[in-house]
Amino acid sequence: MSADRFASTSPTTPDSALAVPEPRHGLSRRAILGGAAAVTGAAAMTAATVTPAAAHSEKPSTHWADYEHAFPSVGSVKRRARLVDYEVVELAALLRARVVTAVQVTTAYLDRIDRFNGPFETYGDNGAYNAFVRVDRSGALAQAEAADKQFARARSSREALPPLLGIPFGIKDSVAVQGLEAKDGSHAFDGNVALRDATVVHRLREAGAVILGHTVCSAFSGSITGSFAGNAWNPAYVPGGSSQGSGVAPVARLAAACIGEETGGSIMMPSAANGASGIKPSLGTAPVAGLMPLSPGYDVLGPIARSVRDASLILSLILGPDAANDPLTLSAPDPFPAMPLTARQGSKPLHGVTIGIPQTDWMRTSQGVQAGTAPQDTYDADHSAAFNRLKQQLTSLGATVKEFPGLDVTLPENDPYFSSSDVLATVDGSVVSPSSAVLSPNRYEIRYWDAVKEFAATRPADQAAALLSQYGRRAPGETAASFESATRFGGAIPASVRVEGEKRRRKLQANYQAALDKADVDFMLVMSLGAQIGLRTGGGFPVYRAYYQLPNALTWPMVSFPIGYDSTVGLPITAQFWGPRFSEPEIVQAAIDYQDHYPQYHNAAPPDPVFTAPPKVAPRELRVESTTPPELSNDPLVAEEALR
Repeated sequence: MSADRFASTSPTTPDSALAVPEPRHGLSRRAILGGAAAVTGAAAMTAATVTPAAAHSEKPSTHWADYEHAFPSVGSVKRRARLVDYEVVELAALLRARVVTAVQVTTAYLDRIDRFNGPFETYGDNGAYNAFVRVDRSGALAQAEAADKQFARARSSREALPPLLGIPFGIKDSVAVQGLEAKDGSHAFDGNVALRDATVVHRLREAGAVILGHTVCSAFSGSITGSFAGNAWNPAYVPGGSSQGSGVAPVARLAAACIGEETGGSIMMPSAANGASGIKPSLGTAPVAGLMPLSPGYDVLGPIARSVRDASLILSLILGPDAANDPLTLSAPDPFPAMPLTARQGSKPLHGVTIGIPQTDWMRTSQGVQAGTAPQDTYDADHSAAFNRLKQQLTSLGATVKEFPGLDVTLPENDPYFSSSDVLATVDGSVVSPSSAVLSPNRYEIRYWDAVKEFAATRPADQAAALLSQYGRRAPGETAASFESATRFGGAIPASVRVEGEKRRRKLQANYQAALDKADVDFMLVMSLGAQIGLRTGGGFPVYRAYYQLPNALTWPMVSFPIGYDSTVGLPITAQFWGPRFSEPEIVQAAIDYQDHYPQYHNAAPPDPVFTAPPKVAPRELRVESTTPPELSNDPLVAEEALR
């Protein structure tokens, strides 16, 4: 398939050096210039925000000055051990003050990739982190050199500088980067070269980002656990998927930040497993043009970084309408509500905020879905202790934290869509469920199967066979519907049935919103993972949210952030805020406020691993991950069926 159709729209110093010197006179800037003020209770709390770049009608260079308040003064940047330990906003301040150069920053990350990543183009265990599956070294260094020239010009011209100028990024392997192959986790897509950047990548470049290359993802973006990459804190453990490398790279200090993709858990799970700070946006917030799709109407692109303020900055730069290439972005507010970039002042920044803990957000364990058991009762000792500590911390910041029923989606009257067993119609002998009534026509309309088939026709026989096996006819005896049949099936679903599916999806959204309103809850607090994750060799998630795909069905946003580390292996423990559609500013602000008062978790760095075995160069296997169990699938039609 052409990438145009399927994978696109549109002097050196090692990292151990370069701790920030004392600022020179005149280099400091105020940390907050303007911003939005909110008064709650008796305390006035101010946080810097910014109207998204995409909402401006002017050329980008005319509004970059709006972002200057996002960056701390150089004097306030805490000295860190290594250049790669600085957050994005801190690096931006240091680069602007010319304390460091973009080439130095980029080289520091490339050096770590050389030391710890292992061989590229490996969909399997490469003997190291394997966070990056390919790197454009010469391209990245050229971008960094161009950034340094722009910094030099600005000293005399006083031109406004793009917010991410000189900051190195990784991009998930399913997102188009011009001139690079995008393979979606499999050599079956060898040769899928992007003709142009995805909209999100284009916007990152406009904002000055240095694109390092592609981060590895699960095979065909199909698994929320993953085994290709090694966990940032201990490479023997699973990294979470499907955005595996995007979750690992920022925490392992192989990139300053990354872009991930989620259809059902694929940003939240790797963020959780690696202790990253990630944002899964609402459907329609950021364009997905240039993404190799899985389920149009669920697929979203979002940032994964080390801090939530970094992730919020990135999201503010990639969101906004893309009417020509992604009509779903027209459903978002324009301009989008200003994204927060700094913490609110005062000791009680969360005063007036009510955070609910849904008691029917069931967990899945080795015994299956634990319906009827409060989620907290399934957590292991370390996760339970961290969760209780988090509740106390949030309360100390002024929030009201309370348990409330939430919405039990195991009850048919509550969930007419997500895991409903209702049959809306029968088409050619196959039943149409509410979710398939929505997703199958969406796949049909983007020529999902046809695009794969046309690409396969241009490839060698073994590659074509792998593609047709994955997307076309299933092996004898397999009962799961193929993408071929499901796509053609989508084209035969009557319009009235599709409308009914959409109505039911909206009813589910309304039911969940009503549950929040009834309890006077602003947004929710959950843990996507409730116990220590497993080893890459046959492990997984022993305890995790059974309905991890529910936020995608609801189209609602989530933000993940670390809250501690377990007492045995030292793996991260994380929590997530999630709320109604387009509530990103609210849930992100709360997470930024939390990290401002409790920075020890997101500032922690894993020890550099020692890889004793020689790097592995895996054979060119077209698919190496074992078949994903349906309950761990990123495909909603597969995962939801496992819940019915």
